[in-house]
Amino acid sequence: MYKVEVVENVVGAKTKIETLTAEGYTKDDIYVFAHDKHRSEDITEGTGTESIGVKEQGIIESMGNLFKSRGDELRAKMKAVGMNRTEAETYEEELDKGKLVIVASKEARANNTNPF
Repeated sequence: MYKVEVVENVVGAKTKIETLTAEGYTKDDIYVFAHDKHRSEDITEGTGTESIGVKEQGIIESMGNLFKSRGDELRAKMKAVGMNRTEAETYEEELDKGKLVIVASKEARANNTNPF
């Protein structure tokens, strides 16, 4: 199971991350999504949270992201943490508006197979 939070900015993200860690999630269980790739990387690094990689997506899907649009890549990564297609599309629309999507998922790290 996973938990999703949508926030306006980095300050909101830090607050939600603190709340999620207080609820028992580790920073390795928390993923921050932003539409801009560099912003996403900076926020992930600055908050000490996890990034979606080969471990969560599988090697084939990770390699496929090299050839996808940013929206397609984000939806694929959201699916890797447990979202279905409709949820991923809904949250990707929030990213289009400049918001940040935070996902806490204990199962994502253990998932070594392609979830879809």
